Order: sequence, then C-alpha cells, then structure tokens
Amino acid sequence: MEKSEILKRFNDMVPGTLMETLNIQYVDVDAEAGMVKATMPVNPRVHQPMGLLHGGASAALAESLGSASSCLYADPSEYAVLGIEISCNHIRSKKEGTVTATAQILHKGRSTHLWEIRIEDEEGKLVSHCKLTNMIVPLKA
Repeated sequence: MEKSEILKRFNDMVPGTLMETLNIQYVDVDAEAGMVKATMPVNPRVHQPMGLLHGGASAALAESLGSASSCLYADPSEYAVLGIEISCNHIRSKKEGTVTATAQILHKGRSTHLWEIRIEDEEGKLVSHCKLTNMIVPLKA
C-alpha cells in the first residue's frame, strides 16, 4: 500500500474518537522501516491546570500512534490491536505549539508488538519518551 493510502486510512479512523478531540493527525509513514508520525497541537484543550501539556494527552497521543502503527502489520479486518501496557517519561514541559510523535517498532511478533514513541517539540527537543506494548488478537469468525 502506498504512503498516501496508509495515511488516509489512519486519518479516516480519527473522526468521532479521542484522536479527533485532541486534533491528532497522522502525517508520515514508512511501512518498510516500521515508522509512523503524528502531530498534536498544544493549546488549552490539552493543558493541565498549570497551563502545560497534560501527561495524559501525551500518553493518549503515544497510544493512538502506536496502536494505529500496529495496523501496518495486523490487518484490522482480521485482527484487533489492543494496547496492554504503556509507559511514558515526561522530560520537558510545553505550553503551546505543536508536538510531533514518532513511533518506531522495536519488536514485531505474531501476538505482540513493542513500539518506542518519541514526542518532540518543533525544535526536535524531547518532550516525552514512551513505550507501548500491543497485543494482536485474531477476530473471531
């Protein structure tokens, strides 16, 4: 499948979900390298009370990206991709602008995928470093 087709498929899943609420957009993919990128604006919709990017919004970005990324290898018509563990270290605060998350596959097994997700600011500075484990479950007939 072509890059533009994959991005369209991922972005077509956004309406009516948390990804729409957070305005997450999938912007780049390299299926051969196991890499997917998405962006999220940082504004009051994703702030915590101190006016900073909420760690939960960063975690939602990471899990959304990593789960969609597993669909590169697990056809959603045949498999459910279920996030079973996420870990995020929040390194730097962010008040406004845009963050870009890059998911890179670390392990592609038959029943689990492990993704590293780096969330960076516009200058490429690390905001959060996340790890996501997805379980790949065959859909019942």
